[in-house]
Amino acid sequence: MTKNTGIQNFRPLLLDVAVPLGSYYLFKDAFGMSTFASLACSSVVPAVRTVWGLLRERKTNGLAGLILVVNVVSLLLSFVSGDPRLMLAKDSGVSSVVAFGILASVWLGKPMMTAGMKPFLVKGDAEKEAAWERLLSGASDRSAAFRSKEKAFSVVWGLVLLAECVARVVGAYTIPVDTMVWLGSVCLTGAMVIGFVVSGGLAAGPMEKMLAAEVEDGKATQQEQPEQSGLAVAA
Repeated sequence: MTKNTGIQNFRPLLLDVAVPLGSYYLFKDAFGMSTFASLACSSVVPAVRTVWGLLRERKTNGLAGLILVVNVVSLLLSFVSGDPRLMLAKDSGVSSVVAFGILASVWLGKPMMTAGMKPFLVKGDAEKEAAWERLLSGASDRSAAFRSKEKAFSVVWGLVLLAECVARVVGAYTIPVDTMVWLGSVCLTGAMVIGFVVSGGLAAGPMEKMLAAEVEDGKATQQEQPEQSGLAVAA
């Protein structure tokens, strides 16, 4: 049961992120397809997942939709050529799409980064899974604080990626091209590190503690129920 729960937790990341990214590099590097063709083929799964969610479940699959939009933007940007500074700046287009997508998901009340954070907090544990659901459903006294931290996690990542996008555009037009070629990767790596550190300390860490406390409360409640039943029988 725990194993199956763990697989279910990681399923959105596997289907909506890992499969499209993995297939892109498979088509491009292993099969020698062009960047355009690789992006187009790797968009099939997120496109199907997005349409399926709308038709079958009547809801938007946030991760799949975001990956699909990113691929479409990448396809459009693949036609950009000429000015080397513009070529350097175009990569920020993808970062901006991801950033605005994440921030929009928070505004809509469905923080997109939750799907990526949950597996690492729940760890496939059935008790933590149940506690997670209680916290998000509003059934716990900690629910309001928990959902606030959930939103904060996505907001941090949205702002970090947006800042990285702005920095890359500014750098592309103010820093020598040869320097910006390698500095762009440094900016992205730095943004990821900042994102992990800040979101972990501000949101994921406190959420993990609340989750642990909720699990303990759940255990205490289960222990009280048999005792109350025994007293009722004795009476």
